[in-house]
Amino acid sequence: MFAKTFRVKSNTVIKGSDRRKLKADISSAFPALSADELSELVPNKEELNVVKIYAHKGDAVTLYVLHKNPLFFELDKRLYPTVYMLWRYPAALPTFRTWPPVIQKLVGGADLMLPGVVVPPSGLPDVKRGDCCAVTVVNNRAPVAVGTAAVSSAEMASLGMKGRGVSVLHTYMDNLWAFGDKSGPPTLLHEESEEQGLNGEEYEIDEEKEEVIECVKGEESPGKLVIDEACSIIEELHLTEQEEDKVEKGNGQEEEGEDDQKRPQEVMDALLLQCFLHALKSKVKKSELPLLTSTFLRNHMFSCCPSGKQLDIKKSSYKKLSKFLQAMQQQHRLVRVKELTKGVESIVEVDWKNPELRSFTAHEESDVEAAPVQDAGEGETPYCPPEITTLYSVSARLEPLFLDANKRKGTILQPAEVRGIVTEYVKKNELVDEINKNYVTINPTLCDCLLEKSEYQEVESLKWDDLFSRTLGRMQECYQVVFPGQAPITKKGHIEPIDISVASRGSNKKVTVIKNLEAYGLDPSVVATVLQHRVQASSVLQPVPGSKDKVLVQIQGNQIQKVGNLLLDHYQIPRKYIQGLEKAPKSGKKK
Repeated sequence: MFAKTFRVKSNTVIKGSDRRKLKADISSAFPALSADELSELVPNKEELNVVKIYAHKGDAVTLYVLHKNPLFFELDKRLYPTVYMLWRYPAALPTFRTWPPVIQKLVGGADLMLPGVVVPPSGLPDVKRGDCCAVTVVNNRAPVAVGTAAVSSAEMASLGMKGRGVSVLHTYMDNLWAFGDKSGPPTLLHEESEEQGLNGEEYEIDEEKEEVIECVKGEESPGKLVIDEACSIIEELHLTEQEEDKVEKGNGQEEEGEDDQKRPQEVMDALLLQCFLHALKSKVKKSELPLLTSTFLRNHMFSCCPSGKQLDIKKSSYKKLSKFLQAMQQQHRLVRVKELTKGVESIVEVDWKNPELRSFTAHEESDVEAAPVQDAGEGETPYCPPEITTLYSVSARLEPLFLDANKRKGTILQPAEVRGIVTEYVKKNELVDEINKNYVTINPTLCDCLLEKSEYQEVESLKWDDLFSRTLGRMQECYQVVFPGQAPITKKGHIEPIDISVASRGSNKKVTVIKNLEAYGLDPSVVATVLQHRVQASSVLQPVPGSKDKVLVQIQGNQIQKVGNLLLDHYQIPRKYIQGLEKAPKSGKKK
């Protein structure tokens, strides 16, 4: 999961209530930890940061960082420890042992296969499918990887120790490890090694391990039989991984060879059909019909695209989604498409008994990351609304208030961070009113930062809410826009809303004008085309006066209602970022 770089969304100090909840969640997830160990992992008075990130495949992950080292990460509401935490408490999870040469494969993103698991004299740990577990090497008890059990211990034995053993999520030397201090694993002997002094059976394991390393390096040694056996384990592991990779790639190397011999259009046509059948068979439900064709493409077909491939309708012989669906209706008789509203097509019926659909076998794994590039036959990129966050920059006047937190002029903070710093300052300087805890006593610093000159002699205390509002009011407002898969964009001031207005042209003609679409990642030409089809009226693009790179969309008639519906429902822009919706014509009146 962390083999590739991830993007940090936010980094904040944990709240008191969240700290208590985290400690309870850790205690529940890892019952082997004692109360003292929990207190060391989640101390009451030390700074603990909550870092929200997006992994390279778009997964939202929350990290809990103490002393600059991530100790836990939360994925799909489940807590997992990092190697930094397990190096302190290696007994927190059941562990599987493997040979040192296997570690490089795990770091590269591979899962731990059962042929590479070393069974100790005490036997395999007792785990169930999906249980969180760790991976160590035979000569060190310090874990080097964290994941979940692909099968239970009983199934591992019944499978003859073949197949996938542990689905690896995080490893030593991956990007999550690099987010910390990049320290190496400590040397921790296994319990059997400490008791036996590396004698007996454990010594044989170590000897076999050394021979495996020699075998991997290509050196000859006298223990031919043991070397061959160890080499066969590594070779079987490598071959098993190759087989897994073939499954993940879709149809395997043979089909890829055939694809290379085909023309690009034929390859894309075949991929379209495959994704179409896969989506109908595994994604679409009868209760969803009628289903917008654009929604079907964006939410269902793209998610069925195999790993390493990219769905692009323009590179097919159909060029447009409407023509492809027409072929699916007329030639394959799989669906029935109908235009329920002008310019907008929907799938109204699916022939679930169609032999072609019934005989189709969907691949188990498909990569959601296969990037969609076209949508709805309109030639546009599938749109995801940006995440817009209001931020505040420390001004020169307020810098003395933030010095204790090492925040200088120009530092950009979230509102919650501002409240936390101000609260900490008040408590540190004992400014909370002893009689009424709802008030804060004004000291010289707060007086200079927050009060007007006329208030210097009159105001001696402020309510907490007034204190926070005055602080935010004297900071420079900023905003951050985050588009999926892109680096955050931070700018000073307010983000301009999308402006919808009605203007008069000529004697008695009205036109609807739409501005500031670019700030929200919307292509004005695409919006103009969609609107033209929806309202059956002509649209034009014009440059915005006084701006070099901005254009406005102009469409005939008072179309504010239709434009508002498009932005709110289709593009999912929040209403607070749209200006002019109140100018829509009342029902019953002519436009």
